[in-house]
Amino acid sequence: MLMKKLTAAASALAIGAGMAVYAPASVGDADAASAYNYGEALQKSMFFYEVQQAGKLPDWNYVQWRDDSMVDEDGNETDVCTGGWFDAGDHFKFTVTNAYTASVLAWGYLEYKDAVDKIGMGETYRNNVQWGLDYLMQCDRGDKIIGTIGDFSGGSTDHNIWCSPEVYLRKHHLNGGDWERPYDEIADSTSMGLAAAALAEGYLMFKDTDSAKAKAYLEQAEKYFKSADAIRDNEKGEYGSMYPVSSWVDDCMYAACWLYKATGDSKYLDIIENDYIPQFPKENQSTENKYTWGFCWDDTTQGAALLYAQITGKQEWIDHISRHLKYWMNEDSKSFSAGYTKDGLAYLMNWGPLRHAANTAWIAFLACDTIFKDDAALCEKYNTWAKSQMDYCFGDNSMGMSYVLGMGDKNPTAIHHRAASGIHDDHWNELGKADSSEGWQTEYAHTLYGALIGGPDSSGNYDQSTIGVSNYEYTEVAIDYNAGYTAALCAMVADHGGTIDPSFPPTETPKWAEWNITSSLNGSSASYTEVKAWVKNYTAWPARVAKDIKYRYYFDASEILAGGLSIDDVTVEGKAQDYTAGEPGYATVTGPYLYDGTIYYAEIAIEDGRVIQPTGQKEHRDEVQFRISIPDAIDGKSTAGCWDQTNDWSAEGLEANADLKSDDALNPHITMYVDGKLVWGTEPDGTTPSGSDYTFTRSGGSDEPTPQPTTSPVKPTTQPGTDAEDDLWGDANVDGKVDLQDAVAILQSVALPAKYPLTEKGARLADVDGVEGISGPDALVIQQYDAHLVTKLPIQK
Repeated sequence: MLMKKLTAAASALAIGAGMAVYAPASVGDADAASAYNYGEALQKSMFFYEVQQAGKLPDWNYVQWRDDSMVDEDGNETDVCTGGWFDAGDHFKFTVTNAYTASVLAWGYLEYKDAVDKIGMGETYRNNVQWGLDYLMQCDRGDKIIGTIGDFSGGSTDHNIWCSPEVYLRKHHLNGGDWERPYDEIADSTSMGLAAAALAEGYLMFKDTDSAKAKAYLEQAEKYFKSADAIRDNEKGEYGSMYPVSSWVDDCMYAACWLYKATGDSKYLDIIENDYIPQFPKENQSTENKYTWGFCWDDTTQGAALLYAQITGKQEWIDHISRHLKYWMNEDSKSFSAGYTKDGLAYLMNWGPLRHAANTAWIAFLACDTIFKDDAALCEKYNTWAKSQMDYCFGDNSMGMSYVLGMGDKNPTAIHHRAASGIHDDHWNELGKADSSEGWQTEYAHTLYGALIGGPDSSGNYDQSTIGVSNYEYTEVAIDYNAGYTAALCAMVADHGGTIDPSFPPTETPKWAEWNITSSLNGSSASYTEVKAWVKNYTAWPARVAKDIKYRYYFDASEILAGGLSIDDVTVEGKAQDYTAGEPGYATVTGPYLYDGTIYYAEIAIEDGRVIQPTGQKEHRDEVQFRISIPDAIDGKSTAGCWDQTNDWSAEGLEANADLKSDDALNPHITMYVDGKLVWGTEPDGTTPSGSDYTFTRSGGSDEPTPQPTTSPVKPTTQPGTDAEDDLWGDANVDGKVDLQDAVAILQSVALPAKYPLTEKGARLADVDGVEGISGPDALVIQQYDAHLVTKLPIQK
């Protein structure tokens, strides 16, 4: 079984023959002139892309609260093309945005590889780009390409479902009866051109480290380009309603430039000069080449122009890029689109204005480092402007708002993102609000670190009292939003330095009970108690289902026995419930069973608890009504006085006609067990769930939780040669427990001992790998211990 996650500190481990420790945090302090840590921003942007990963997640994914998605009940990935990135806060996969994003991310790394590698982000960055490229490799359909994968038609559309990606396919299956999402195949030069560009860049990225993969990327890039150039048209397919591209020439020219860079074959320049430049987009009612608008998924003209200027050195194209930047700075004869906000943001349009500003900042940074590098004054001007636009994203604005989530002291609170919300009941309108008058969830389960959100209005305002999740233009995040922004960060790390946080991401613990029970008194008399109970699935760390779900209702039989009856006179039976016999979700009600002394319990076992899924107001719960009773009379003798629910453990707080949607109806005296582990409530002897509500470990495919040992892990023993019986080996930070934070403490201490020293006791307890001295392998052993792959510390050698 694989460990679900390593902490980000594991990025400081180079696990090889020498098990050497790499300490990225010690490299390149942030520029003192900059108020922001661009290395941290780059690190968190990669985290965002790992949040967006679809399908079976790789071992290097750092997002603790994500797990495999788009898999059926047997753990098989069912999308026609596996992997890739979810487009935004939904579950669509668009080839056009996956390709554009992979291309721009790769571009940033290719131009500023040394800077990215220097701060310790190289491997993570390459992994994330490769994730996108490997998806594009699968999209080939001969003379067509996969356009969209997602539920885009009928009553089960993706945009009508709000749930976590881990359980989305269950909702799709519930609505449509199948486990495979629809897709389309399109003859589209834009998607093919962007895919060709990205894969050609992939060749350049990996040709020196993985020649076989690089060769495959290049071959597929050439194939996509050949089809794109032959089609010379846009068949938008299903993606067209959300991403209505307007031209194919820009994308094919962009791809041809990258293929020339990858191959050196002059035929790609010939195609550009003879076919594409004559058709290069023009300004409205003009013969001028288009220099307005901005570089984005819909319009790669300026990216293509910059690449062509780099390749050829032709002055007319260098001047073209200069005029494009002057337009954005509002120094051209044509006024800049919507103008500037009062606090300095170049505001192209209301949809993702920060995305557009960051994209143009990327063009400016790269142009200054290449085609303008000999003009110091011009570069100073363009670089200063580009940095101002990027810093606006981080908080240099009148709102003091950091529009990069998880950075700064003030972030937008309403985010249009299903996975980050962790909502169980499909009701998302209240998210991000201070409170809900109707009791709906308002708090997000997770922090969406690194995501660049849409941005302010055209005046620079961002009124959080009125902006809600449904205001997409402000609250949307997307893979293309972060693309140019991330590439620009590569340039900024090169110019200003930056560091990454070796303890990122922080370990999340559930903010609420992931499994719970609410109950109501259905009725009672001198001979029975009838209860209505809801079992509810609020899981979000990660969202998941479980097959084996049981719960127990405890009652005291002392008055029954005192009245001369036996426990055999007690009847436990089910009444009404949501499901019928033979259906998944049907509950069998049995008992009574002895708990201790005179305390017994009824047990309610769900036939297949996977139907209780956090995907909707009905699906996230299962209602069962059950009765515990004695006869009114036995052999003609009344049993009056033999039944008294007032001393029953589970009846405490049980109220008639309680609203089971309300937290007031939560019953911690009805205990719940998932896969044999207590996850909710308190047993009569005071036993409560240990650790988190439910320990989850990625199993490598199934969307079912993997049951963890019901016994506690073996406590670390004392090290030979010591006699301190209270020593907790592995407790490097001396907080009384052994977990991933101890591994982080070790790695920080190894990397920067002066800044992150261990105490004398912590240093002794940290030495657990069987080799004298504290090093990276000690942290690795603790991670293995935390994942139950090692059961005893220290390791003896």
